[in-house]
Amino acid sequence: MAFSMIHSFTFSSPTPLAKDHFRLAKHHKLHSSSLKSSHFPVTDDCRRKYEDKLKAFKYILISKSTKEDAFQGLLMVDAIQRLDVEHHFEEEIDAIILNNYNLIPSTHHDRDLYEVALRFRLLRQEGYFMPAGVFDKFKDEKGKFKHELRDDIRGLMSLHEASQLSREGEDILDEARGYSYEILNSLATCLDSPKAKAVENALKHSHLRSLQKFMGQKFIMNIVWQNGWVNELQEIATLDFKIIQHQHQQEFVHVLEWWEELGLSRVLTFARDQPAKWYVWCVAALTDPSLSQQRIDLFKPIAFVYLIDDIFDEYGTLPDLILFTEIVSRWDIAAAGQLPDCMRICFEALDNVTNEISYKVYKQHGWNPLESLRKSWASLFNAYLMEARWFASGDLPSADEYLKNGIVSSGLPMVLVHFFFLLGQGTTEKNVEFLNGNPSMITSTAKILRLWNDLGSAKDENPDGYSYVECYMKEHQISSAENARNHVLDMIAETWKKLNDECLVQNPFSPTFTKVCLNFAGIMPLMYSYDEIPHLSILEEYVNKNVRE
Repeated sequence: MAFSMIHSFTFSSPTPLAKDHFRLAKHHKLHSSSLKSSHFPVTDDCRRKYEDKLKAFKYILISKSTKEDAFQGLLMVDAIQRLDVEHHFEEEIDAIILNNYNLIPSTHHDRDLYEVALRFRLLRQEGYFMPAGVFDKFKDEKGKFKHELRDDIRGLMSLHEASQLSREGEDILDEARGYSYEILNSLATCLDSPKAKAVENALKHSHLRSLQKFMGQKFIMNIVWQNGWVNELQEIATLDFKIIQHQHQQEFVHVLEWWEELGLSRVLTFARDQPAKWYVWCVAALTDPSLSQQRIDLFKPIAFVYLIDDIFDEYGTLPDLILFTEIVSRWDIAAAGQLPDCMRICFEALDNVTNEISYKVYKQHGWNPLESLRKSWASLFNAYLMEARWFASGDLPSADEYLKNGIVSSGLPMVLVHFFFLLGQGTTEKNVEFLNGNPSMITSTAKILRLWNDLGSAKDENPDGYSYVECYMKEHQISSAENARNHVLDMIAETWKKLNDECLVQNPFSPTFTKVCLNFAGIMPLMYSYDEIPHLSILEEYVNKNVRE
């Protein structure tokens, strides 16, 4: 509802029972005196030098927005984005990208694969339409990529990155991805160490689908060109990393205190108690330092996703879960007394948090999102209940039926609805109606999460229940798990095309919201690849370091 209709909803106070519970929880609170973040990472003198370096580098960037230095500007933008410091240079980056877009007619005959692929990727990444046909010039008369490209390692790496932005129907980019991967993968074992590392990083950790904050230093180490500005930019990035890490640790102190005071971990003893993991999702997806409050606020619904998931998986009987879902769907606090204690307390706490977030959005942005937030929770509960019914019956749903429900039960649509309102950009009646209709940008992002999750590499997930892989294998009578896995990877690639397409068509979402969706989708391979590299553990250490005494 818009500002003028705010009185059509009421923000209820905590129920007496919930107040009693939270009052008791304070006895166990992790006191703020026992939570300490690291000392501020830079001195005043160091900060002044840091600000001077930022100003000096901005002047350099401005000089690269001319026709003569157009491509040099793209090189700098690429380095800035890979080092995750673009928040300092947004206006300068916009000017460079626009300048290069305006110069496209004069670059039509460029034959340098590296330059063409980098320009294609950066412009399309920023929302400018670049036709995939720019790569036709690199094919021979038989329609195959030219043989001599095999010696252009830097160009092939750039082509592989560009292919990640393919849309539906762009066969040439599919060919480019397969061609570049095959050659680079074969070369990785016979190159000298620096080049081999660069190739390995390009194949395993695409710039668009990785955690740049932690991959940036590898990019600098493996940088294949030398420019006078590289060292300056690296110094900026190193200081920026320390400053932002300090900010994240401060935020984690806030959310950890909130979580400990809430006390649900002492009531829902069967549920996961992983605040660092939950906050890591916020850090990884909401990368802009200015989104500090949104990271803190979004932690709360993410925590409840895990708690409620565990109630459905570990605790509730089917009749209790049906009642739980019915009460939440009506959002009937008065009926909560019919529930088992842990469900009642959880729902009362969820009601408090939903009211708190709604009131904050209303005060800051003039819009009451309460109805939308409650609807998003009801959808999640119903998706969990559907899974519980399937499991109780012992019947496997069809793969499509499972996936349609699994997109919702991933929890991400609910989380993104909350983020949309917390961000406060584009909250018009028309846009909210669009948001409530499960738009493709949100469902595609959630589909990527669900499919990665269901590949079964996340060790901490409950092994009970079904997965898309299992449903697909039974429905299609496939005995090879590897074949089913490859099918899922193909589905993820196709879903990425739809998501890329959403970023290039007109939609009501702001660039910030769009980027967060892309971030959520992009970090899935890392967040669910515990068997290879413990990325989640590394990130948890990043936010936890020096927080506790």
